Amino acid sequence: MNLIEIKGLCKNFPSFKLQNVDITLEEGFIMGFIGRNGAGKSTTIKTTLNLMNRDGGEVKLCGLSMPENEIEIKNQVGYVLGGVDFYPEAKISSITNVTKTFYKEWDEGLYKKLCDRFEIDQNKKFKQLSAGMKVKYSLAVAMSHNPKLLILDEPTSGLD
Repeated sequence: MNLIEIKGLCKNFPSFKLQNVDITLEEGFIMGFIGRNGAGKSTTIKTTLNLMNRDGGEVKLCGLSMPENEIEIKNQVGYVLGGVDFYPEAKISSITNVTKTFYKEWDEGLYKKLCDRFEIDQNKKFKQLSAGMKVKYSLAVAMSHNPKLLILDEPTSGLD
């Protein structure tokens, strides 16, 4: 099965056009998405996940069409986007308690194991985490519902 099938993806901005992007990724494979700054990597990811409206093309993730099956897809996909901040004044435990309600397959044991491995203090406020710890927390959340597909946008930014 293909976990990613993108055909003819387009997104137009006044000063930039993402045109006719085709990507296929089979289950069991890893893909790196490399390009210069401003080439459209993050735009491709955001339009693929329907976080940004696309202007053309077709997207299937985990064999399901986006946006028609968006909720089911997002239960099968873990993603970490660069530069995303949670509520700065909220404790990590509070953010997690809200976030996990969105996932049918949330695995509390896996989440706790990842937090222990990454040394994430559940009682800290999000703003108290270093840049690297924020990335580790985002990774823990992204992996804690056993996704079929993991999409990482700038996953090492801020990590030592």
